[in-house]
Order: sequence, then C-alpha cells, then structure tokens
Amino acid sequence: MSRQINVGGVTIGGGAPVSIQSMANTPTHDVEATLSQIRLLAAAGCDIVRVAVPDMRAAKAIGALKSGSPVPLVADIHFDYRLALEAAEQGIDKIRINPGNIGAPERVEAVAGSCQEHGIPIRVGVNGGSLEKELLARYGGPTPEAMVESALGHIRLLERYGFQDICVSLKASSVPATMRAYQLMAERYDYPLHLGVTEAGTREIGELKAAAGIGGLLALGVGDTLRVSLTADPVEEVYAARKILKAIGLRREGPELISCPTCGRTQIDLIPMARQVEELLRGVDKPITVAVMGCVVNGPGEASHADVGLAGGKGEGVLFKRGQIVAKVPEDQLVPGLLRLIEEL
Repeated sequence: MSRQINVGGVTIGGGAPVSIQSMANTPTHDVEATLSQIRLLAAAGCDIVRVAVPDMRAAKAIGALKSGSPVPLVADIHFDYRLALEAAEQGIDKIRINPGNIGAPERVEAVAGSCQEHGIPIRVGVNGGSLEKELLARYGGPTPEAMVESALGHIRLLERYGFQDICVSLKASSVPATMRAYQLMAERYDYPLHLGVTEAGTREIGELKAAAGIGGLLALGVGDTLRVSLTADPVEEVYAARKILKAIGLRREGPELISCPTCGRTQIDLIPMARQVEELLRGVDKPITVAVMGCVVNGPGEASHADVGLAGGKGEGVLFKRGQIVAKVPEDQLVPGLLRLIEEL
C-alpha cells in the first residue's frame, strides 16, 4: 500500500478513495474565468483542479483563486523556481514540478523548504516525451525503465533536502509503456501514484486509451489519483474519469447505465434511446442502476438487478422496476416513463 499525502483536505494514497483531477484551460491570471471553470469541474465531480502557472502574474492570482475555489488547487510549474515559491506563499495546495529542471541545487532546496514549511505536497511529473537526453541515450528511447529512472532522479533531489511529501506520475502517449512504467514504480517505491495517459487525443480515442491504461492499472491495484487527458472540454475529462472508476467498481455514487448491444430481435430504435438516457442521467446523483434493453429476452429477466429499466417491443415497450414490469407504453413514452420511475426512487 502506498503512503499518504494530503492535498488541501483530499487524502491521496494509503487506501484512500481514488480521487479525480483535471486541469483548467483558462488563463490563470483571469481569476473570474478560471474560477468559473473550476466550479464547473467541481460540479461534474472533480476532486482536485490543476492550474497552469507560466509567469508571476499567474502565481500571484492563486490567492484569489484559492479564496473562491470549492476544491483544492495544484500549481503546474516548469523551470522557474520563483513561481513555486510564490505559489506556496499564495496558499496553493500542491505543486507539480520537476526538481531537475528548475536549476541549481539551492533552488530545489528553496522549493522543498517552502513546501515543507507550508505543508504542500509536490508531484514529480515525468513525461515520456520530455525525458533527459542522457536517459534517452542510455535506454535507447523513452522506455518505461527510462521514465522510472527519471522519476527516481527527481525524487532523490527532494529527498536530499528531507522532503518526502511526494506524489509521482509517469505519463506517456503509449498505453503499454505507461502501464509498465507505473508498475515498475509501484514495485520500487511506495509514493502515491497519479495516473494518466498523456497526449491521449480527442474525446473518443482518449477515453479508450484512459480506460485501458488507467482502468487497467487501477484494476491491478496500482494508482491513487488520476487525470484523463483529453483534447476536449475539461469537464469531459471528469465524466470520463467517473465512468472508469464506476466500470471497475471503485465508485458507486451516481447512476450506472447498462444496455444491451442490440441484435436482430430489437424492434425499437435502441441506440439513440440509450444515448438519450445516458445524457439525461448526467443530471442524476442517485446511486442507482438503470437498464435500457432491446427486447423482453434481455429486459426484466437479464436486467433484473437494475433498479429501473425499459425493454423494447414492436413500437412499444415495458417499464420495469427491480425485475417487475410496472407498465407497457408506446415507444415514444419509454424514456419519459423511465425518468418518472427514477424520480420516484
């Protein structure tokens, strides 16, 4: 089991629930716009939000962001150690930085000391696309072994100054490389792991890569927090993360949709109906199972464990609750009827 860190009241590691993270894509110095997005992310189910800190103007905005944020914030910092020091003074909850790219040892010591003083954890973030040249030469490319060696080098820099409040990420765009890197890291160290597949792509392919990589690792017991990286609205990252956690049984809040794959017996337009129900369930927070089934064969019988559901027929269908049929209605009334059943639960 990994050790624990505390990020603004959210515990990561040590058996704590796997937390969901995302990253704002607004200019951090625009406090109003950034807070608006942070609130949307929190409402979608995000536990921790990261913000980019490319300059001192962004760093100095953190205090105002912290005052209005409903969730803990992480400062994403590269190269300039002074930005990390300012973020710590402004009350940031966590810093994402690579100690190896902020310069001289005394700069690393200054950041470690400030974070220690303020109780701020540091995420060592390794990316397969930006490994050190000597590691690429030694390992023949951005291999999982090279990524782990890079992470260990950054960790040793922090440990040299007595800092161990650390979380680690080892992200690559390759799912197998990412998974292997995290597995190797978990075998060698007990620092909590922030899971992710970087540069995963647009929503559709990115969700598939995340489900395979992040979901696969979590199913093996590896990982403590996660971000699904998508070229999409950050809120979609949160929805994808929730779906992954539900699929492997690590979260139960909110509804779960089950639906059959359709076959020659299906006589209703099931596919758009299932998508409609899926979209409507985003506004439901009850921990229920909802079934959308194509026929009576896969209806109340095979989906009898569902709290509520619908099953199609020819131009009509049935509504059922925990395996018992409660009504037969025309096809165009199946979804409205299902929503009424959900409201009654």
